[in-house]
Amino acid sequence: MRVDIVSIFPDYLAPLELSLAGRAQGRGLLDIAVHDLRAWTSDRHRTVDDTPYGGGAGMVMKPEPWGEALDEVATGRPTIVFTTPSGEPFTQGLARDLATREHLVLACGRYEGIDQRVVEHAATLGEVLEVSLGDYVLNGGEVAALAITEAVVRLVPGFMGNAASLLEESHEDGLLEYPVYTKPATWREREVPAVLLSGDHAAIARWRREQAVRRTAERRPDLLPPSAVPGGGELRHAVPADVGELYTLQLCCWVQEQHANPGVRIPALHESLEDMRRSLEEWTWLVLRRGGRLVAAARGRIEDDTWDVGRLMVAPDLQGQGLGRFMLAEIESVAPPAVTAYTLFTGAQSLDNIRMYKRAGYRLRGEGPPGAVRLAKPRR
Repeated sequence: MRVDIVSIFPDYLAPLELSLAGRAQGRGLLDIAVHDLRAWTSDRHRTVDDTPYGGGAGMVMKPEPWGEALDEVATGRPTIVFTTPSGEPFTQGLARDLATREHLVLACGRYEGIDQRVVEHAATLGEVLEVSLGDYVLNGGEVAALAITEAVVRLVPGFMGNAASLLEESHEDGLLEYPVYTKPATWREREVPAVLLSGDHAAIARWRREQAVRRTAERRPDLLPPSAVPGGGELRHAVPADVGELYTLQLCCWVQEQHANPGVRIPALHESLEDMRRSLEEWTWLVLRRGGRLVAAARGRIEDDTWDVGRLMVAPDLQGQGLGRFMLAEIESVAPPAVTAYTLFTGAQSLDNIRMYKRAGYRLRGEGPPGAVRLAKPRR
């Protein structure tokens, strides 16, 4: 694979000579060339920017040096990548795709960006992609070019000494990677999980998969495939903008609970909107949105070594579709590693709820607040 990178700060790309990328170049597996854009300027000041048409702050990179640079570097119909915060998000899937190309050209913008006519001209020379490293702004495209190049070239066949290591990484199967450990087995009174010392490879594989799913649900629920949600939808952590809908859903669902448990004082019916807002700071909330509507939610928080599950709720018109069981499993999955058991409360007369919790492995553990029962189950 050949990679050409054009920048006004070529020294920024020096790390590509180090580590595995440097060794891969030495073996002839990669051909990485970094070019100084100023080499294609024609004035004595080597000017690469000018003021924007239409006014505004900042400077815009001029089309002349970029046009000359791309005409010389982007030969043979390469894939030309412009690093810009307004581009499509860079993902592992895109890295895999780019790793199949024979020639990549990365154009590192600076200031307010590159004159748009350069992008249009580049499309006559090869395939053009505008790519963003994330939802933030850097001083220039060099950091993004480094990240993109490293993510891509490590996927080139022969780059990694042990190709199998590529199969168990974050994002390769749509999940974040499971936690990893090495010697010693005990460090500062912290133990390596016993399953990893068991020698039972099937049990280890199950544990790693469980941890990967749990970590993804906790940190990046947006990565969970829609097919995993009964009926589809977007599962994610609650944000302050959800408070109003959460409050409405809570009142709606706990009116139902009041009907099933007449005479019982149900705290959820006596909370204010501000109480709900504070609960987002004190609890871990997951919400499920479907068609722009918040249709289900659940929350949890750690008490000693127990994960306290609460406010499991599903919009009344969608109940009976498995969303309650789904949300229960998801809120359990985001419990911290130190948790050894789950607990929850429900109305003593909420027989449908109790049946659902029992099917999920919970067992009655006595009474809770007046009119409620406590259920619990160990974490496995």
